[in-house]
Amino acid sequence: MSEEEKTRAFIEGEPLIPSDTLLKRYKNLLHHRRVQWTTYHRFVRELGSGGQGIVYLSERKGADGFNQPVAMKVFSPERFPTTLAYKKAMERIARVASRIATIQHDNILDVQDFVDRDRIRIMVMEWIDGYDLRQLMNADRLSLVRELASVDRWEHINSVIATFGPEQTRFKAGVAVALVRDCLAGLAALHRQKIVHGDIKPANIMLKRSGNAKLIDMGSAFELDDPPPNRACTPAYAAPEVLEGASCTPRSDLASLGYVLIEMLSGVPCFPAETNLRELLEMKRRLPQRLHEILPPEVACNSHLVNLCKRFVATDPLRRFPSAEDAELLEDGAAQFHRQLVFGDLASEYGHDLFIWLEEIRKIDELHSDGGLDSTNWHPK
Repeated sequence: MSEEEKTRAFIEGEPLIPSDTLLKRYKNLLHHRRVQWTTYHRFVRELGSGGQGIVYLSERKGADGFNQPVAMKVFSPERFPTTLAYKKAMERIARVASRIATIQHDNILDVQDFVDRDRIRIMVMEWIDGYDLRQLMNADRLSLVRELASVDRWEHINSVIATFGPEQTRFKAGVAVALVRDCLAGLAALHRQKIVHGDIKPANIMLKRSGNAKLIDMGSAFELDDPPPNRACTPAYAAPEVLEGASCTPRSDLASLGYVLIEMLSGVPCFPAETNLRELLEMKRRLPQRLHEILPPEVACNSHLVNLCKRFVATDPLRRFPSAEDAELLEDGAAQFHRQLVFGDLASEYGHDLFIWLEEIRKIDELHSDGGLDSTNWHPK
């Protein structure tokens, strides 16, 4: 027992003598220091789709009955003119994915593998048991929470977590900024590795059941010193300079996150869905001056929060925060807003509140899937 830190097995009866053949195989494997095997996956259900392809929830089959849920993004070749163009794009994505895989940050999706199956590329990622922000903005979900919650619980949700906005769920300021701070931490980790996410939007921000936010969908991410010739983005959440054809930079990611923050605070998208490029650019340029019209009175009266939003979405990238770390830590940054709430005795345990709320939503989903709820407007993803 002298080597206290070693794990030892205590087995009743006579000592076991391992098979000579099995022991030889074990030592042979350790000697060669390399191993390969065939991995089996089964697509369980579709998680989402977009311009790059389709993401599935999959089961990774291992030995002795082991199963691991993973997310698999199957990259479509449809938008590429040739097989070579598809291959070149996939090589770029694989290179970025391999760098992201080394970051291992709590607020970034874990990338586990990048594989070739019959010349179709697939990215294997962690499966997040939770909801994306777009799903949580669905006001129908909040309506069902109101129906099932007690009076006191509903009052707490309305005052601390979320309430009804003009078009969708409106997050309370403390919770909205808490989620943005998680995203800033993830962006800071990416940007330190000179990687730009390139497509920050509600559907690409996942909340785990713990209440922790993660940036997902790294298919649009690229290396800052080697940008792709053709970039994909979501126009409503893209920075003005990106829509104008200029370089996408870390500050462009911050502008996209700013649009998400304003949408969370206001309960309405920053820009109408059916808008042409020229109109969209003009709206983005005017947005900082229109915040007092868009934000609810309880938010518009807080100068620190309004200035935080303005700094995120400034039309000129040089007027935004210099970096994600600065957006978190500077005197006019997100952390200072939470300190302001603490001093005013208005802060909450945001992680715990989100955890409880997400558990309530999950239970509602389970009731609905079991036929225990009847709502014609309810369509969970």
